[in-house]
Amino acid sequence: MTFAVVKLRSSMNVKSDIRDTMDMLKLSRVNHCVLIQDTPENKGMLRKAKDYITWGEVDVEVVEKLLKERALMIGKEPLTDKIVKEGSPCKNIKELAAALTEGSVKYRDVKGVNPIFRLHPPRKGGYEGLKRAFKTGGALGYRGKEINALILKMI
Repeated sequence: MTFAVVKLRSSMNVKSDIRDTMDMLKLSRVNHCVLIQDTPENKGMLRKAKDYITWGEVDVEVVEKLLKERALMIGKEPLTDKIVKEGSPCKNIKELAAALTEGSVKYRDVKGVNPIFRLHPPRKGGYEGLKRAFKTGGALGYRGKEINALILKMI
């Protein structure tokens, strides 16, 4: 299983251990998104930074759309089927998206890919509230499958 993690709040005046955790997750700016595997270590990092990020299980269709529209190589070149075929065990972007969501391939295994997706702020409605947890009507923390709707508004 793969989680999509989106940074929602700035790192200004944040404790250094939480800032270090967000650096380990490669979340340096607001509205940046990363794909990570469901491991105990990653879950611990997500829980530690829960007041600044949101995350949930991502669907294949959303990952495919992210890869086609927002994935970049190190030189700011867009990700293409040709690059995926040459730099990963997958044949095209659709197959890569399926492999990423089931957890058989890690996103960083694709040679030369930038691990961060730079997203827009959410369109048509914005965030639910940046100071409260998702369970209480806000935008922060674990949101399960609802992350897919948020990412689609941000692509």
